[in-house]
Amino acid sequence: MPFQSAADIPLNVRSEGSASERRISPSWTISQFKTKLEPITGVPAIAQTLELRLAGSQPSRSIEATNEDTATLSDFPLQAYAEIYVQDTRPTHLRTNLNDPAAADVPKYSMPADEYSNLSSSVLAYKRENKLGRFDPNLPSTQEQQRARIAREIDERHIAVDKRCQVLPPPSPLTGASSGSPPANPNSEHGSERRGTVRYVGEIEELPGAGAWVGVELDEPVGKNDGTVGGKRKIFECQPKHGVFLRPERVEIGNFPNMLDADLEDMEEI
Repeated sequence: MPFQSAADIPLNVRSEGSASERRISPSWTISQFKTKLEPITGVPAIAQTLELRLAGSQPSRSIEATNEDTATLSDFPLQAYAEIYVQDTRPTHLRTNLNDPAAADVPKYSMPADEYSNLSSSVLAYKRENKLGRFDPNLPSTQEQQRARIAREIDERHIAVDKRCQVLPPPSPLTGASSGSPPANPNSEHGSERRGTVRYVGEIEELPGAGAWVGVELDEPVGKNDGTVGGKRKIFECQPKHGVFLRPERVEIGNFPNMLDADLEDMEEI
C-alpha cells in the first residue's frame, strides 16, 4: 500500500517522547496505522491507545473499534493538522525513557567507516553499484541546475532577510504547484495563516538537496524549531517553535502585518 496518495491527510502525531507531522491515509486500518506508529513513537502497537484531538472546541475522539483489523481511519473525522496522541499503556517501569540523561552514557557501537565501505550488502554498496546519489556521474550538473533554479525563484519572489512573509502550503503531489490557501493549523489562533519575517536565505549543509533554504521567524509558536538545524547548529535567533526552514516556493513576500499587532488593533476597536 503506498505511503502517500492524493487523499492523504497531514496530521500531527504526538506521544510522551515524540512529536512529528505525518501524512495519513484514511484507507489504512487501525491495526495498520498502529503498526506504522510503532517505529515513530517507540510504543508497541499492542500497547497503544489513540486519541484524535480536533481543532477548537470539538471533543476528542478515541480511535478504536471492536475489530481493528477491518475498521479503517475513514470511520473517524480526520482533519488536516489535527493531533493524534499515542498513549503508552505499559507500566511505567516497562517503558523506554527516551529523555533519560543516563541513556547518553550507554556505550554505542559505531562501525568504522572503512569497514562499512567494504561491505557488499550495504546501502552504500547499492548506491555505488547503481550510480545513485554522490556516485551519479551527472550529479554535479544536476545540483548546479537545482541551485540555479532556486536562486531564480528567490529573485523572482523578492525574498530577502528582514522582509515580511506568509508560509504557503506544500506543493500538490499531483500538480507540483501550491494548493492555494494555507491549510488550517489548530495550533494557531488565526487558523490557516502562518506569517513571519525572513531571517536567513542560503544553503544549509545539514538539510537535504542543493540550493538555498529560507529561514523564517514566525509570529506565533507554530514552527518546528528555534532557528537551529538538527538541534545543533544555530542559523538564526528566535523563540522555541517560532522557527522554520522552507524552500522558496513555500514563501510569499508581502506587507503582512504581525499577527500579534493585528490582535492589539482589534482590541483597540472594541
